[in-house]
Amino acid sequence: MNEPNYDAIGGAAAGGAMMGMIILYLALCLIMAISGWKVFSKAGKPGIASIIPIWNIVVMVEMAGKPVSWVLLILLVPCANIYFAIMLMIELAKRFGKSSGFGIGLILLPFIFWPMLAFGSAQYQAPSPTEPSA
Repeated sequence: MNEPNYDAIGGAAAGGAMMGMIILYLALCLIMAISGWKVFSKAGKPGIASIIPIWNIVVMVEMAGKPVSWVLLILLVPCANIYFAIMLMIELAKRFGKSSGFGIGLILLPFIFWPMLAFGSAQYQAPSPTEPSA
């Protein structure tokens, strides 16, 4: 009588679980890319900027109405980059008429809050030229 090969069964189960995780990861990546594109478009910026590294940070800093020097702080200064990235997300949320808590949500649960920002009724309010940026 043939006994089942438990090694093969376990390997198949692990492979199936891994494939499921890969599909979930790719779905989340796609949702985030589409959401970022839509948020950038709502702000009147090119959607493609949301998926190109470094350029996306430059455009988000512009959208938030902060000085371009923030890009260097976010990209190059350890520890300070965390603070400035958090402040950037909070300011970005405020530009869409959302609260500071929503900005924290953009950081901690981006796969929930970015689609809410992208596909919700939030409208972008550009910074006024007389508004101080800092």
